[in-house]
Amino acid sequence: MFKNFLKIAFRNLLRNKSFSAINIIGLAIGMASAIIILLWIQNEMSYDQFHQKKDRIYEVWNRAFFSNQLSSWNTTPKVLARALEKDLPEVEQATRVNWPSDHLLGIGDKRLLVTGYMVDSNFLQMFSFPLLNGNPASSLKEMYSIVITEKLAKKLFGHEDAMGKIIRYDNSDNFTVTGILKDLPNNTRFDFEYLLPWSYLRKTGGDDNIWGNNSTKTYVLLKPNTSLASVEPKIKVIKQKYDDDAKKSNWQMFLYPISRWRLYSDFANGYETNGGRITLVKLFGIIAVFILLIACINFMNLSTARSEKRAKEVGIRKVVGARKGSLISQFIGESVLLAFIAGIIAIIIVQLSLPAFNQLTDKNLFIPYNIPQFWLASIGFVLFTGFLAGSYPAFFLSSFQPVKVLKGSFKKVNALVAPRKVLVVLQFTFAIVLIICTVIVKQQIDHAKDRDAGYDKRNLIFVFLNNGSDKNYTIIKNELLSSGAASSVTKTNEPLTARWNGGSGQDWEGKDPNDNTDFCMFTEDGDLGATAGLKFIVGRDIDVQKYPTDSLGIIINESALKVMKFKKPIGQIIKDIDQQWHVVGVIKDFILESPYEPTKPMLIYGPKSWFSTIQIKLNSKNSTAQNLKTAQAIFTKYDPEFPFEFQFVDEVYARKFEDEKRTGTLAGLFAGLTIFISCLGLFGLATYMAEARIKEIGVRKVLGASVTNITALLSKDFIKLVLVSIIIASPIAWLAMHKWLQGYDYRINISWFVFIASGLLAISIALLTVSFQAIKAAMSNPVKSLRTE
Repeated sequence: MFKNFLKIAFRNLLRNKSFSAINIIGLAIGMASAIIILLWIQNEMSYDQFHQKKDRIYEVWNRAFFSNQLSSWNTTPKVLARALEKDLPEVEQATRVNWPSDHLLGIGDKRLLVTGYMVDSNFLQMFSFPLLNGNPASSLKEMYSIVITEKLAKKLFGHEDAMGKIIRYDNSDNFTVTGILKDLPNNTRFDFEYLLPWSYLRKTGGDDNIWGNNSTKTYVLLKPNTSLASVEPKIKVIKQKYDDDAKKSNWQMFLYPISRWRLYSDFANGYETNGGRITLVKLFGIIAVFILLIACINFMNLSTARSEKRAKEVGIRKVVGARKGSLISQFIGESVLLAFIAGIIAIIIVQLSLPAFNQLTDKNLFIPYNIPQFWLASIGFVLFTGFLAGSYPAFFLSSFQPVKVLKGSFKKVNALVAPRKVLVVLQFTFAIVLIICTVIVKQQIDHAKDRDAGYDKRNLIFVFLNNGSDKNYTIIKNELLSSGAASSVTKTNEPLTARWNGGSGQDWEGKDPNDNTDFCMFTEDGDLGATAGLKFIVGRDIDVQKYPTDSLGIIINESALKVMKFKKPIGQIIKDIDQQWHVVGVIKDFILESPYEPTKPMLIYGPKSWFSTIQIKLNSKNSTAQNLKTAQAIFTKYDPEFPFEFQFVDEVYARKFEDEKRTGTLAGLFAGLTIFISCLGLFGLATYMAEARIKEIGVRKVLGASVTNITALLSKDFIKLVLVSIIIASPIAWLAMHKWLQGYDYRINISWFVFIASGLLAISIALLTVSFQAIKAAMSNPVKSLRTE
């Protein structure tokens, strides 16, 4: 029985090679696309879900009013962790993680700039990052202990055992390796190659007990069987208990579970929205389903289109006693066989495509061949695809009546709304939706890119300060200028492309007592205007050489001026950071954070502030390579222990568009695949229709029909279906993109031109696909097609 089934299945495959090839290729591409997307979804859904205590791990968040708006964020006071352990019996332990930063690790003559954290000693007990060597409970107990990853151990020590070895940190202190971590998985929010104990941060003066300094992340492990509801009322008021200002402003804290960090942490008006990364995950899940469905639709369409050729087979088999169930099993079995062949090809496609896809998505996805669940899931996936693709053709073909078929009276009904037409419309509807979405995403990215950043990014680089460059900053600056490598140099507290500092509580004359505006807090030691090309509305830049009192000078932007309502801003006093700062200038707003959001009020403090970054405007009269070579020589001369590491501001600014570009590229890629798979089916249908109507075409040609007439005759039905798809797809795409754009304050208006252009593109693609077969049929010799008559 089974042998007979296989014989029939393979005979049908070989008898109809072109249709079989189209079916297999379409299914393979659809399955490969779905598999890649499912791997990406699995990676996204599994972020930080490998921690053994994940059900009890939470991050502490704040909720408070700023700028008359309720906001939520996840940086907390450093003193919070110990207060939670002391005041909340439900908390088993709390750990702190400071901001990641690059520091110099050295072994002999080897020097590496490496990203790491300073954490509490219980960090490795709370989070399940497995140690290859060392004890999670004691590895970070001592002040001068360091835990490194396996990858960093190989960089520093090669194949030697790193345990117990000494590493010099920032050319200042020696640390003993007390633990070696297995390299971090690619599905975690944490990004480090080494860990230092929090006690060292305290020793270097980085720790404090100030409840108003929200500058670190705090994680909490609740005791077993503790409900979140029992803890929430207590943690809600924990800051109010210690900070009077928090009590006045009704400042609240809350716990945010690890299961929601990656996908759901999108907040508006202080509370979680229905958006976040989960929206993207759901979107690509839908795309995976539809691409696979479109591949299955091709199979259904081609199988039912060939129904007349298999009608006699069905009739004879029914006459000799075959039941409907056995016929259904035969046809579904054939589709499952095709699906297995397509599945093998799909795995090969996925394996070949993953490197490029990983580069596009910044992932490290792989096929887990060594996991039995993968093979079980794959077999289930193939069976499901085969059943889905073959179900409709199986029921359709098995329903033929043998009497009508064998008498030759069986005819297909060319219904106005045939299932095949519905399936073609569904295919192209989805494809057109993706095309429209791709175009709108690109327009939104271009819209933000074209927005005036408010400063000149050209030839502008920044270098982070360290002990050597900070101590020798004045000499380095002077030599950069005198050598001609730079036209301007300044120090700031952060790059021009990121907001690291902010706060409220400043005071000025005429301030509304209820005002709690959250200001961006920037700093400079002079010449920021010349270095970054800032545009001054009134006043001037800070210049302590010419105006010694400018050490307490401050510059405000347009948005800050609107908040402070100064009629004559120059000379006004702003009280902050225990100092009185006098306004020396007002600048036009520039984009410090997202180019998709409105600029915020900003205060730029003078030299009596804090710094972490050197901004360098390279001399445009020299080549960039020459300027960088000179700069490297100067930095190496006065800071020989640290490698000269720099970043171009325009490149860092361009990274602000990476997520949207990635979304647009993926949408475009899947739109292209959808169109390709749809066109495979369309090509197959056009081929069959040309074969089925070959005698009609011959008669028409004999009666004088031109090639153009016949081509139009064979193409018009398909174009009608594409037009219906455009009508259905346009409102769906508009609704989806309108909702997506609402997530951006700075956004485009959707143009009607996008829908017309996308529709014309779909029609053109369909015409090109169909017209090849139509023209071929129209140019055939009518004598050959009519010879049997």
